[in-house]
Amino acid sequence: MSVLLEQPASLVAYRPNKPTAMVVVADPRVRSTVTRHLWALGVRDVIEASSVAEARPRIGNPRDICVADVHLPDGSGLTLLSETRAAGWPNGLALSAADDIGAVRNALAGGVKGYVVTGTRTNLGLPARPGVSPLGGAARMHRRPPGAPSHPGGYRELSGREVEVLRLVAEGQSNKAIGVSMGLSALTVKSHLARIARKLGTGDRAGMVAVALRTGIIH
Repeated sequence: MSVLLEQPASLVAYRPNKPTAMVVVADPRVRSTVTRHLWALGVRDVIEASSVAEARPRIGNPRDICVADVHLPDGSGLTLLSETRAAGWPNGLALSAADDIGAVRNALAGGVKGYVVTGTRTNLGLPARPGVSPLGGAARMHRRPPGAPSHPGGYRELSGREVEVLRLVAEGQSNKAIGVSMGLSALTVKSHLARIARKLGTGDRAGMVAVALRTGIIH
């Protein structure tokens, strides 16, 4: 479970008295697992829905947080999160089975406070991508390593070249394409990404982009 923007705990910790939530996920396994995670974080009143149509009638009764899959069978989870925010829901958390950089950008632009890569494709037997743990019993929330040096934004400062690499990653370019654009070998690009990952505290590409967008490293 890779938390790419803010930790879910921070989204519910502000309210000591029985936080409430709605989970909108089509996959019943993921939906159940998300609900269990929320219970572990102290949420004690969770309603579940499997589609936009099922969730929309409940928007009029705001809860503390809505957790929605980006890709629902009948529409966009990001649209649903925008609707909950407009209705007075204070927090929104987006889920995706893949580290879709475009979805991260859309989530940030829409005011979503958290983004989670569930790794559902791995659970279905597809290869796991290094650096992302599947959402499940053995999942871990990725946090910046304790004691890591940081700049005022909470992360170690990136070099100009690292920022440029990260900007090209945000555009969806592969390591090879980034190398061509910058006159570097793919191996050198990979080394830059490894250093960026250490500084930002996340090893997956969408995670790095999300942190960089949120902290203003790139725009």
